Amino acid sequence: MENLSVASVLLGRKRIRLPGNRPLRISMGGSLVVLGCFGFLPVLGFWMIPLGLLVLSVDFHPVRRFRRRTEVWWGRRRQGRRRGRAKP
Repeated sequence: MENLSVASVLLGRKRIRLPGNRPLRISMGGSLVVLGCFGFLPVLGFWMIPLGLLVLSVDFHPVRRFRRRTEVWWGRRRQGRRRGRAKP
């Protein structure tokens, strides 16, 4: 039986567990977003911004709404492409 109190996000078909401590999640997500802004540097990357927003979406409703809208948009887009391929 899976513990529902553990924070996690679903990325594709894989569930990724996050720290249970809310301040730690917020600082981790915020750090990823801020450091992602320095993506032009060799070690850091712009990939950190969406990852940080994904982590922050567990605790912040506006970010969660944005993530959900993006998921729905992406799903409809993929569904439309599949239909387009099926037509001869």
